[in-house]
Amino acid sequence: MYPNQPAQPYPNPYGSQAPPPVRRRWWQHPAVIIVALVLLPPAGIALAWLSPWSQTKKVVATVLSGVWFLLAFLSDPPAEEKDDAKAKAAASASASPTPTPTSTPTTATPSPSPELVMPDVVGKAFSEAEAAVEALVDGELRAGSAYADVSLPANHATWIVCFQGPAAGARLVPASADPNVDLVAPGTKCPATTGTALRPKPKPKPTESPKPKPQPQRTTPAPEPTRDEPDNVYYKNCTAVRAAGADPIHRGDPGYGRHLDRDGDGVGCE
Repeated sequence: MYPNQPAQPYPNPYGSQAPPPVRRRWWQHPAVIIVALVLLPPAGIALAWLSPWSQTKKVVATVLSGVWFLLAFLSDPPAEEKDDAKAKAAASASASPTPTPTSTPTTATPSPSPELVMPDVVGKAFSEAEAAVEALVDGELRAGSAYADVSLPANHATWIVCFQGPAAGARLVPASADPNVDLVAPGTKCPATTGTALRPKPKPKPTESPKPKPQPQRTTPAPEPTRDEPDNVYYKNCTAVRAAGADPIHRGDPGYGRHLDRDGDGVGCE
């Protein structure tokens, strides 16, 4: 072969026709590779790199399959697997029973109901007091006039409460409570005590009784001396009577006097 002679190309064994297409193996089919990448990522990645795919497709398939494999591996196991694990743990625990302490049954103590108390309604309108009280009791709120000489009208919703019973803060029993209030008309001052008259009647002036006339004083006349009693006989005391030998001296005897008869039995100087 001469040095300046151009090289001749190799002759085409197929002549002027195109070469026949290359037949792919079954594991080189794209569908098989994609299924393997999803279900079994390591095998799918290996098949992808053995396939006639381009370099870019192989890298993308490897990354996506790797991410899918990591997510499936790191995620929580299915609920069925958890239940199976719990069942196995329970079975192992029942295989070696341990004595369980007996628990003493405790009686649940019911929480006490809130205590109902009488609200403070003094100074409020009857309609407001009625709504506050009747929400706590089964009966109705009784109303009366705070003044004895003022009648309570049928419509007294705007009348003001002056007195209430029971007092504010008193315990209420809804079934048996009997609350009541005493009212005055709007703009009327409350009395000091219930039952007071708003317009008291003037008291009648006492009539002067005539002064009694002075009665003339009556003087008791001195007892007249007894006829048989001599006027010249007089005893100053019992000593004088005894000295005269006239003791005891009787009524009617000469010289008898009441000053000698202290017990008044008619016998003196006994």
